[in-house]
Amino acid sequence: MEQYTLTPWLHRWKLIPDGTPFMTHTSQLLPVRTATGLPAMLKITDDKDEQTGNALMAWWAGNGSAPVIAHENEAILLARATGTASLAAMSRHGEDTEACRVMCLTAHRLHTCQKQPLSQLTPLDEWFTPLTLAANEHGGFLIRSAEIAAELLAAPREVIALHGDLHHDNVLDFGESGWLAIDPKGLIGERGFDYANIFTNPDLGNPTVRVAPVAEIFRQRLAIVTGMAGLDRERLLKWIIAWCGLSATWSLESHELISIQSRVAELAIAELDP
Repeated sequence: MEQYTLTPWLHRWKLIPDGTPFMTHTSQLLPVRTATGLPAMLKITDDKDEQTGNALMAWWAGNGSAPVIAHENEAILLARATGTASLAAMSRHGEDTEACRVMCLTAHRLHTCQKQPLSQLTPLDEWFTPLTLAANEHGGFLIRSAEIAAELLAAPREVIALHGDLHHDNVLDFGESGWLAIDPKGLIGERGFDYANIFTNPDLGNPTVRVAPVAEIFRQRLAIVTGMAGLDRERLLKWIIAWCGLSATWSLESHELISIQSRVAELAIAELDP
């Protein structure tokens, strides 16, 4: 993305830089403090999906998500997570069960904060469009993923506003405020989709210490999510398979490995087709 000038927003919202600016592939961010000293994060983006997610953050109004201090066009100012705990670290160091429970509780808070709909949310079937093309090109488990995704999307249940990218590094420790979500994609679709990402993480961002492909952990997560979220086990397994295919599609586009998605899809298929 083109780099923005942060200075106008610092002046507009009376912010004090409190760290080094950094870039993601879609956004520019800067740790700041407000005029009253509150730690915050300034985020500027020209990415339409990120801007939709920002609007969703404002709509959630801190109910399961980081509180929005200000939001306008391409800019958003969020309360900054200052806690030291990490769900990814917990998963990698023997506390995956607790991390999974936190993720489920966070998803529940987001999903039950449903007011008037947001018109700009992206339909989930549009999100899945690249999977069909990838399945035709690459074959393998992507074919089964695409077939299952088409089945699910043709008859959605419990359609709500979705985070769309709910994984271990997008639920942060906000100290006394608890665990809160950041960086949604702003989708609308079946509630069960938001839980599928749990099953491929925290390994997608850092696969050196693998957690998600461990069969015992997969089954533990399956029991926790179905119980806490009240989801049909078979349908959740299908969402996991569909998600693994979509995630693998994006990885293939970026010339990255798809070993995690492939293995988790295999585990889900084995449970679905015993």
